Amino acid sequence: MEDPRGDMERHQPPPSLWPVGFAVGIVCLLVGLVVSWAVAAVGAALAAVFGFLWARDVVGHRSVELPAPPPDEPAPDGRPVPAQAGGAAMPPTQPGERYPRSVFLENATLGLGAVIGVVVTVPAVGFAVLPAFLTRRTAYIRNNGLLKGVPSFTCISNRCAHVGCPVQPGGPVFDNKKQTVKTKNGDVTLTPVLPAAGFICPCHGGSYDQEGNRIAGPPVRGLDRYEFLIRDGHLVLGNLYTVAKVTGTGANAKITTVELHGPGQHVDG
Repeated sequence: MEDPRGDMERHQPPPSLWPVGFAVGIVCLLVGLVVSWAVAAVGAALAAVFGFLWARDVVGHRSVELPAPPPDEPAPDGRPVPAQAGGAAMPPTQPGERYPRSVFLENATLGLGAVIGVVVTVPAVGFAVLPAFLTRRTAYIRNNGLLKGVPSFTCISNRCAHVGCPVQPGGPVFDNKKQTVKTKNGDVTLTPVLPAAGFICPCHGGSYDQEGNRIAGPPVRGLDRYEFLIRDGHLVLGNLYTVAKVTGTGANAKITTVELHGPGQHVDG
């Protein structure tokens, strides 16, 4: 008995997992671009491998021995059957055709739609879940020498007390002497500066002296400072605190502190 599905359906390739692996690789690649280069590398490798296997599976051809079509049956009286009197027919399957073009185009459209969906969805989810900014701290540190046998440092934050813009040293910056030190908490970049004119906010014209006291401009107070301690011979920065006023300089400075305030918040002192 003849199979009613016909030759075309009997020779359809089985479902493949290569598109799924390719999609997983693309997702890992896009997520890795947000969270980690290692994850991005793994995603790129998965996408490349599964993409190659998928492409080979799609465009590959295999010779298939198909039975010869039955000969045309003449009309009972020996004359050809008119076209309008014959039954409906489809073009025969080409010998060796393994993956019809219509199926390929359908799967390619679905795959392209999935990739576009991932490209649109992953960044949106990343922005919604991950922090918007990478947290970094910048401090201007001056070694004041010893005070009663204890090391003294001035550790000033670079966050302007106006609206939080980064302040710059009012003097030369020696980028040619910059160095990076690796620590267990991450890399620390050290750049020598000489703030002879104190610190300046280039955004709105705020000005501070070398101790971080406000001199001019829109800032409502002086620059915040970092707590610090010496651990195993290394300087370790702690939390920020707000300074109401600094009297004196260096190791002999008298600092009036208050709880931490945000940019633009006034303090008494």
